[in-house]
Amino acid sequence: MKTDIQIAQEAHLLHIKEIAAKLNIEEDDLEYYGKYKAKLSDELWNKVKDKPDGKLVLVTAINPTPAGEGKTTTTVGLGEALGQLNKKAVIALREPSLGPCFGIKGGAAGGGYAQVVPMEDLNLHFTGDFHAITSANNLLAAVLDNHLHQGNVLNIDPNQIVWKRCVDMNDRALRNIVIGLGRKTDGVVREDHFIITVASEIMAILCLADNMKDLKERLGRIIVAYTYEGNPVTAQELNVVGSMAALLKDALKPNLIQTIENTPAIIHGGPFANIAHGCNSVRATQTALKLADIVVTEAGFGADLGAEKFFDIKCTSANLKPSAVVLVATVRALKYNGGVQKTELGTKNLEALKMGIVNLEKHIENLQKYGVPVVVTLNRFVTDTDEELRYVKDFCESKNCEFALSEVWEKGGKGGIELATKVLETIETKQSNFVPLYPMNKSLKEKIETVAKEIYGAASVSYDPGAEQAIKKIEELGYKNIPVCMAKNQYSLSDDPTKLGRPSGFNVNIREVYISAGAGFAVAITGTVMTMPGLPKVPAAERIDINEEGIITGLF
Repeated sequence: MKTDIQIAQEAHLLHIKEIAAKLNIEEDDLEYYGKYKAKLSDELWNKVKDKPDGKLVLVTAINPTPAGEGKTTTTVGLGEALGQLNKKAVIALREPSLGPCFGIKGGAAGGGYAQVVPMEDLNLHFTGDFHAITSANNLLAAVLDNHLHQGNVLNIDPNQIVWKRCVDMNDRALRNIVIGLGRKTDGVVREDHFIITVASEIMAILCLADNMKDLKERLGRIIVAYTYEGNPVTAQELNVVGSMAALLKDALKPNLIQTIENTPAIIHGGPFANIAHGCNSVRATQTALKLADIVVTEAGFGADLGAEKFFDIKCTSANLKPSAVVLVATVRALKYNGGVQKTELGTKNLEALKMGIVNLEKHIENLQKYGVPVVVTLNRFVTDTDEELRYVKDFCESKNCEFALSEVWEKGGKGGIELATKVLETIETKQSNFVPLYPMNKSLKEKIETVAKEIYGAASVSYDPGAEQAIKKIEELGYKNIPVCMAKNQYSLSDDPTKLGRPSGFNVNIREVYISAGAGFAVAITGTVMTMPGLPKVPAAERIDINEEGIITGLF
């Protein structure tokens, strides 16, 4: 069996101008990064902004398991299948982070014959967007510390600095550090912290900004610290917004590449879904909707994280109206939720499937609360029995969901025809009545508890004293009518990753809350979620190599 990277390296890629032509994009609106990558010009939006929007389809999944679900693979395969059905379709995805690429999760280009390519470029440095975001983030940090060193005119309390440095790598040693050690000229000694780039507020800002003007306004609102009197200090007050925006000039432009079957793919932005809001950029999605009849996008991790934030943060902020949502699962993952060990998932076990399907059931119920039609798809494995597949199909249909099998990993677009057909039927025959989960005029606590109880299924919510104080402070500053971005582990509906299936009666503990004023949401951190992940005992980085001919191996 060929590996994902072997399949990708054998793909026949078209010049990116030929991919652009499928969307009626002229060559003048492309900024080339070699033959197979391009950024879409600022001028393109002005040419297409008055066109009617296409249909927006979200792909999400049940809670991830070691068995694998294949959400990105399904997203890519669905786009390829729509192309085979002669639909003008485009895929809109996030850019992968180097953290999981060299850590445990691997890359994020899809898999098998449902991949975006060139997959090595996408997974490694791509067009430099993450470097620009990291640089803008750390420029702000450097100017902040320089301000302290040069006299602290703004009266910043060094113990109330909330802006963190970032790097796009899993590096637990940087979570808590001390800076300014050495001579007096080396800066002010204080405790500092690093987060991973995809958790940076600047990543969220880039992904929610409409244009350069909006980007600069959002950057200016970033709260970096508080004074000794407790007043917020913003990036605008440090006079660094223009420099940050200059670094982000090209990063603000969406990227165009293709799938193995030459389907157009617009890839832009990459906030994590368990830490940040987990969606590709608003600008990329809005552009895609003007260029194609159907846009297939995805949200990170399970529907309790990515889909909730897609609906309540991204759609609300950008006034997007999704037409349908595809919920991805596998028989193997459902049996894992039913208590089967990973080594035994290939064995028929209908009882475990019946026990584990409650996880899928909860995600169906959650998605239906948003008023958007749901299509459940199973990524088919050779070990799945007809009886198991039939059981899941009957279960989904009993929940008023459409159902389709998917074999896109093995067969590419051809393996997604059944799913694509079901999606087309759904968006043509079923009305989407999208509505967010909560109104913005609720208090932050009410929003947090609505998500925890309605989406996660929690019985109660508790708050650490620091979180209580932070919520009070945020609302006193006037930030009440904003959504909440819940930072939670991805493996369970609860804040305890060991509770599989559909847990109930549990408490969700909020240990930290902070305001991302530029992004326009409040972040609530649950459990032990880290904004700087660590590497596993044997990281993927140990398997990746490149030979004398420049061929990369071990990347998946």
